[in-house]
Order: sequence, then structure tokens, then C-alpha cells
Amino acid sequence: QTSASTLLKTLEKMRKDVRILLVGEPKVGKTSLIMSLVSEEFPEVVPYRVEEITIPADVTPERVPTHIVDYSGTKRPDLSLFSANVICIVYAVNNKTSIEKVTDHWIPLITENTDKDSRFPLILVGNKSDLVEHSSMETILPIMNQYSEIETCVECSAKNLKNISELFYYAQKAVLHPTGPLYCPEKKDMKPLCVKALTRIFKVSDLDNDGILNDIELNFFQRVCFNSPLEPQALEDVKNVVRKNLIDGVQHNGLTLKGFLFLHTLFIQRGRHETTWTVLRRFGYDDDLELNQDYLFPPLKIPPDCTTELNHNAYLFLQSVFDKHDKDRDCALSPDELRDLFDVFPYMPWGPDVNNTVCTNDQGWITYQGYLSQWTLTTYLDVQRCLEYLGYLGYSIIAEQESQAAGITVTRAKKIDLQKKQTQRNVFRCNVFGDMGSGKSGFLQAFLGRNLVRQKMIKEEHRSYYAISTTYVYGQEKYLLLHEVFPDFDYLTDADMACDIVCLVYDVSNPYSFEYCAKVFKQYVMDSKTPCMMIAAKSDLPEVKQMYGCSPLEFCRRHKMPPPQSFTCNTAAEPNREIYTKLTTMAMYPHIIQEDLTSSTFWLRASVGATVFAVLGFAVYRLLLKTR
Repeated sequence: QTSASTLLKTLEKMRKDVRILLVGEPKVGKTSLIMSLVSEEFPEVVPYRVEEITIPADVTPERVPTHIVDYSGTKRPDLSLFSANVICIVYAVNNKTSIEKVTDHWIPLITENTDKDSRFPLILVGNKSDLVEHSSMETILPIMNQYSEIETCVECSAKNLKNISELFYYAQKAVLHPTGPLYCPEKKDMKPLCVKALTRIFKVSDLDNDGILNDIELNFFQRVCFNSPLEPQALEDVKNVVRKNLIDGVQHNGLTLKGFLFLHTLFIQRGRHETTWTVLRRFGYDDDLELNQDYLFPPLKIPPDCTTELNHNAYLFLQSVFDKHDKDRDCALSPDELRDLFDVFPYMPWGPDVNNTVCTNDQGWITYQGYLSQWTLTTYLDVQRCLEYLGYLGYSIIAEQESQAAGITVTRAKKIDLQKKQTQRNVFRCNVFGDMGSGKSGFLQAFLGRNLVRQKMIKEEHRSYYAISTTYVYGQEKYLLLHEVFPDFDYLTDADMACDIVCLVYDVSNPYSFEYCAKVFKQYVMDSKTPCMMIAAKSDLPEVKQMYGCSPLEFCRRHKMPPPQSFTCNTAAEPNREIYTKLTTMAMYPHIIQEDLTSSTFWLRASVGATVFAVLGFAVYRLLLKTR
């Protein structure tokens, strides 16, 4: 049902008024054709010209409102020429002069008065076929080959109503399903933009990424595009057509990319380009073969004080995308695997800084956890970009949802969470402040499991001011997003301060480092309800007295904060992650009383739960991979 309704909405979006203009020499039967269509009988008396006719959508084959305009008959262009979507050049099959005028007058007139990049599709109409026994097609075919804008030629008779309905159907079709953007008649092949679009569609539809559309994938593709699966024999017939014409079009009883492209070339060559257009529009393409803005950026209302997260269905989809590109099943994406994953994008969305924003393996490749973390970060910080990225991956099609917006959860306002003293959010933001050289960057990188030795290998141009990963609080997996805020606190905006917890970092070996933290706290944090934690960084170095009015410990006591937390990333193994569990817990439970925060049992319960669930979670994922 979802697939059917989505397909219907896709078709509705492409619908527009169609304006058909009939031009041609006097007495070739333009007016008669219009009157025969409307009255379904040949008029005994034909006026010089009829006024514009509007045919309602419910009685047209393509179900769009259609306006038919009779040209003024003058040799000069009038306004109707510029407002048309398609132009029918009418000639009389028994009148050689009217045929010659098609190329001598009418096509040049249209060409001179229309922009080269937005030419109208043309249809040649041979009227009065009832007066001759021969066809004019032998004369017309060279003209069609000469002008690529000519969509087709129809021979008809206004008198005996032959092909009248077909004529106007082809005119509608030329507007709604134009051949021009898809196919180059001179080369007898699809145009590069069309090939590019269909290649993306093939890759999105190739659910196991083996380069072949098997029967299951073909049936799914058929269902989401046309709302009906193919019968087994019909499916086999399609593959047989490809086999007969292409050596490598079918492999392992599935359709290759070459076979897929060949089929669409065949559809277009046989005049069934509406099939290709239905596929293109279902996958979000507009008439210029660009992804539609409405498709990439569906409406999503986000009230103030709310955040955005991926929901369960979106995570399942992203997991399936990861799985289909993790060819070696090592729970990480190599540079080649990552490029392959983003091959359906018009550009590479993740730069080298992403590798320093999320968890990577020893080779520096983004892990499964890191991959989901980056998607979580994008959703939280820039949900419009997340919608765009999900659109490129075909989320709404593969997950059979109305749009990418169906994969986003908008959380309730933070003030309601505070009132109810509970939250259902899964992503918590921690703003990290500290003076130059205090150890902020090291604190962020340590969250991703990197000690000082590994941190020194990071190039300055690849540095990231964000770090995101998972922590476990009372057995619940949550995302903690750390954001390093620049030291110039005189220019901090509300956006800079928007967070769930503030982290103030000072260097225990620098006597002037703590003063900056105290200033930030008094100016921005003290009067807010945002919880705050002080980090005594570089605790492996000798501690010196801070040149401030009171010690960091006394400062925290005065302002009812937990005592400064010792931290160092200068370790042989991965730095201790306990501090990050504490931060997440404080962000989740900002209302918690200070006695609980300083209680050793409280922190012990939280950190033990984090360790157990982190180990179990990774083990379960490895087990799932093995079973696949």
C-alpha cells in the first residue's frame, strides 16, 4: 500500500497542464482535427479558426488537463507559439506543397523563435489520409532523421476519425515523457545524463551489491516502480530478449548493468519511453534528469528546542547499506569500499576529517560503529543534509517510505524533558571549552580510542572539531557528541552554547590554564541549567598550583559541581572511557542531585553497565556478520 501511494504521488508531481499547438498551411485540416476530437464526428461546417479548447484531466489518457490551441494562420509568430509545450505541424498527405512547407517554413519559424536549450518537441501530423491510398512516411522519414526535436509522425483523418485520439495522446506523451533528454537519434543511444541516472538506479536496486539484479531484486524493482511484480515467465522473457542481443547482459541468471541499460534503450527505441520515465521519476528525477529538490529535501518541521535523530528503520537501512559494501566482512569500510558506497552520490560527501570524527580500525578505516556515528552526527547537526544523503541512497524507495523524512525522529522539547525528569533522546551534545593547549583535541580523540601516540599522526588539515561515539548508561546505548569550541569566548553565540552538558578542560601543568575555564563558567554556564564538568587534563604531568583566586576543587565545590576529573591520553593502550560515561549520564539526568553525582556507587553502576553492554554489543554484531 505504501508503494502504491508513493507511486501515485510521484505521478501526481509530474503532472502539469499540457498545451498543444497545431500549426500548418491553410486548409490542411488543423481546425477539423480539433473539432473531430471534441465532437467525435467530422464537422460539416468548419470555421476559420476555433478558440482554445480545454480537455479535463479525467478524460485524457495521461490524466492531465490538456489545452489545444489552433494557430492564427498568419505567417508571423504569435504568442501561442511561446506558451506551447508541444507543437503539431499539420500537413495534408495529398498536398505536396504542404509537406515541403514543413521544412521550408514551419520548422525554421519555430526554431528562430524558441531558445535552443528549451526547444519544444515537434510532432508531424499527416491529415486527410482518407483521400489517398499511399503513405507519406517515405517522404517524412528523412525529415524526422534530420531534426532531432521531432518526436514522431502520425497519419490521420479528421473525416473518418482515424488516429485522432492517438495524435493527441502522442502530443501529451511528448510533453510528459519527452525523448529528447533520454536519447540521441544520431548516435542511436541513450544520452550520458540518462545513462548516469539509470546507473545510479541500478546500483540502488542491487541490494546485495553483486553487480547483478537477481529475480528477487527485479521483482522488488518492478513492484516499487509499477506497483506490480512480474510473472515468472514474463521475467524470463525479458532476460531472453537481453540474452539474444547482448553477450554479457545476463549473468548467473540475473540482469547486469549493461543488460539493464540495453532494456531501457530498447524501450525508448520502440516508443515506450514512458516506461523509462516512470522509473526515473520514481527514483526522484525531474525532466532535466536531475534529482528533484522535493525528493531530496522533503518537508520536516522541527520546533525550537528539539533535536533530530535517526529512527530504528533508518538505522536498519544504513546497516544494510554498510553490509552490502563491506565485502571482506571485517566490520570496517576500506577506502575502495567507501568510494563504492558513495558512488550513487554526485560528490564524495565524507572528507578525511570524518576519519578523525568517528572510530576507525588500526588501518584508519571507518568501522561499523564509526559509520553509524557519522550518520548520527549529520542527522543531529544538519538534518537537511542527512535527508539529501538518504535520498541519494534511495531510502524512501528501498525502505518503502513516503520520503526520507520517515527515517527521522524529532525529539520533544528539552524543557519538557527537564520538567518530566526523563528523556527518550539518544544523542547528547557536550561542548568542550578550554584555553589553547589545554588538551581539548586530545580529549576528543581519546573518546575515539586514540592515545597520544596515535593522535600525533593526525595531519592538521584533517583535524576535526567533533568526535562522536557510543556510551552505555544503565545498559542503554547512547551517542555522545563532543564539540570543541574555539577559545575566543567573547564571540560565543547561542548556537555555540546549545548543548546538554558543558565540559571545561584545563592543563594541570599550566598555572594559567584554569582561569579561562572559570571565566567561561561565570559568563556562560553559571546562570544556565546546563550541567557542567571540569576536566583536569594531562594528569600524567606534574600538577602545579593554578594562578586563580581559588583552587579548581574549591571552585567546583562553591558552584556545586562534581570535583575535577583527572584525565590523560598519554597511555600505552586506549585511554580510559569512564569519563565519557559520566558526561553522558549527567547529560541524560541533569536534574540528578549533586550527592548522587559525587557518589562512587552511582558512577560504578553506570561504568560497569557501559563496559558490559559495549562488549556484548560488538560481539553480537560480529556474530550477525558470520551468520550472513
